[in-house]
Amino acid sequence: MEGKVRISADSTCDLSRELIAAHNIAIAPLYISMNGRSYRDGVDITPDDLFENVARGGKTASTSAVNVEDYRQLFGAMRAQCEGIVHFTISSEMSACYQNACLAASEMENVFVVDSRNLSTGIGHLVLDAAGMAGRGCGAEEIFRAMEAKKARLDVSFVVDTLDYLRLGGRCSALAALGANLLSLKPCIEVREGVMGVGKKYRGRLEHCLSKYVADRLANPDEIDDSRLFITDSGVSDGLYQAVRAEVDRHMAFREVLHTRAGCTISNHCGPNCLGLLFYKKDKG
Repeated sequence: MEGKVRISADSTCDLSRELIAAHNIAIAPLYISMNGRSYRDGVDITPDDLFENVARGGKTASTSAVNVEDYRQLFGAMRAQCEGIVHFTISSEMSACYQNACLAASEMENVFVVDSRNLSTGIGHLVLDAAGMAGRGCGAEEIFRAMEAKKARLDVSFVVDTLDYLRLGGRCSALAALGANLLSLKPCIEVREGVMGVGKKYRGRLEHCLSKYVADRLANPDEIDDSRLFITDSGVSDGLYQAVRAEVDRHMAFREVLHTRAGCTISNHCGPNCLGLLFYKKDKG
């Protein structure tokens, strides 16, 4: 046996190739449809491909869930090399991935599926913690129950530079997008109870908005778990990232800060220059 328990996740976890390799995580790619062709997220297509298509006047792509057969093949191959699996999906409110993964898992023993109720590196936090438990020899059901309890503590948000992609994807009206762009509004999108909603709206240049966003998200450090922070973006300049990182360090000292790039599924909806802070709140129990 390769290991007692293996960890897997949908491509929406947005972990870097280095983190995926270091923790031996298996990835189930979602599907991206663009210009009549279907691609696998992070395998056959990149976020920059999506942005270039829109810049040339093309439509935004559409996304679809990992199908049951894909999960069946992934879990089957993994179970041949381990005693148990814990798999993480994007929120069941956003995709059929969880339902499909559960159908495939029901055909096998000791395969557990966690509905993250989240997206991007909100899922990534859970995946890394699960991998840590697996490395310490914990069983699949033990890991599953621990992550089910921990997911409610996630604080996930991001600032969108433009509403054009949400508009093109049918998630925002043309009038709302026009108004936001004319007013230079940068809305903060928050994930709560498994769905995305609009939080505070910032106004002005992106760097100025992100500075205020960081200050707002880290305003109560005593309530924040300082173990790990993800700064995840859909493609920003190094200078802008460094400015955000400096602002983070000014407000709070995290023991680990990981910078990752969002994959196609997330980038397709938020567009370029989107950036978020993702962390845990402290356990109040």
